[in-house]
Amino acid sequence: MDFSILIQLTYLVAISFFIVGVKRLGSPATARKGNQYAALGMLIGVAVTLLDRNILTFDWIIAGIVVGSLVGGVAARKVEMTSMPELVALFNGFGGAASALVAWGELSRVSAVGLDIFSLVTISLSVLIGAVTFTGSFIAFGKLQGFITGKPITFPGQNLFNIALIIGLLGLSGYFAVVPEDPTLFWIVMGVSLLLGILMVIPIGGADMPVVISLLNSLSGIAASFAGFVLGNQLLIVSGALVGAAGLILTNIMCKAMNRTLTNVIFGAFGGDQGGAAAGSGAIGDLTIRETSAEDAAVQCAYASKVVIVPGYGLAVAQAQHVVKEVAAILEKKGVQVKYGIHPVAGRMPGHMNVLLAEADVPYDQLYDMDQINPEFPSTDVVLIIGANDVVNPAAKTNPASPIYGMPVLNVEEAKRTIVFKRSMSPGFAGIDNELFYLENNQMFFGDAKQSLQALAGALKDLD
Repeated sequence: MDFSILIQLTYLVAISFFIVGVKRLGSPATARKGNQYAALGMLIGVAVTLLDRNILTFDWIIAGIVVGSLVGGVAARKVEMTSMPELVALFNGFGGAASALVAWGELSRVSAVGLDIFSLVTISLSVLIGAVTFTGSFIAFGKLQGFITGKPITFPGQNLFNIALIIGLLGLSGYFAVVPEDPTLFWIVMGVSLLLGILMVIPIGGADMPVVISLLNSLSGIAASFAGFVLGNQLLIVSGALVGAAGLILTNIMCKAMNRTLTNVIFGAFGGDQGGAAAGSGAIGDLTIRETSAEDAAVQCAYASKVVIVPGYGLAVAQAQHVVKEVAAILEKKGVQVKYGIHPVAGRMPGHMNVLLAEADVPYDQLYDMDQINPEFPSTDVVLIIGANDVVNPAAKTNPASPIYGMPVLNVEEAKRTIVFKRSMSPGFAGIDNELFYLENNQMFFGDAKQSLQALAGALKDLD
């Protein structure tokens, strides 16, 4: 058999593992196995590529494998689950950079004059999208990490300027494909693309970071697919297309969950980290909040028939997922039915809460998405809201003037009692006050989420 045919058949096997892996990632129960299948497919793809006769030297390839393996192994062990969104943002950025470098490398190897128009167009698009993904992902990383403000950073006419840059880049890319003799055009495309990545993400507020991460993930896949066309590598084309399509689908799901359009997310300059009122009982204007204690909350939970736990980013910050599992286990021993209500955009990346709870070995069958759990709130005795804010704000349904009006939220206010675990009265990523905090059936449990839950667990044990 022709060796090239054998390589293509092996690529087909690797692609099959990718497809099965992506399919299994659709359920928490099979996600781990899906990740393993996809990793096996990638291992097969890398191994076969190393045996390809087009490889001229292995020195740099082996060095890259060794360094990459060390960095990946250390990151997998050292990075906290709370920092996973930042790590994903970096992965997206490096993926985009790799695609741009592959396109540049092919251009340097063959020379632009020796390539046809199709190859030159794909090289330009791979560089354009890869560079935008690279710098955009690092801006997203900075916003998530906190050394870049979560508030939108804008200047007059920014959206029009960005649109003009996009049109200009597409025009330059096309002109480079027609007139490849001038390498200056290539470097202009790369430089402006790097600038565009910064300008596209910097005006997006912290509230939209889950959508941004998902979109950048999709762009990294699209860039990889274009790089596959540059190299004529079917494995890279298909794997990149899978990532790109999956990212776009997830981006659409995130936008629907926030009742936002993608154009509104990119150009809307929505959300930010704003200050809020300090903690404590009493009146704020004409609104009154009601505080509770660990002992009072323990009594309410222990004598409830059903308790729903709603996690948010505050749970991740406090690293309280294991204590949440402990509280749930104590309640279940007392005969209380415990469920978890997960909003699609809770946390700072899609599936963030699911990953945290899975780390604490919370049973998959206790996790309910928004559409599943909303009908159960009227029959729920107590809802424990841990670090969630915008996703439980009734203003999304009652206040047409609110920037989150129309956003699907968890209907926690329909339960008999809600208890919000929060450090203070500060607003969430959307930067607005939460009407839930002032309802008569709501109580505030101020403090660090982990310490508050530990106190609740202790109070529950004292009731035995």
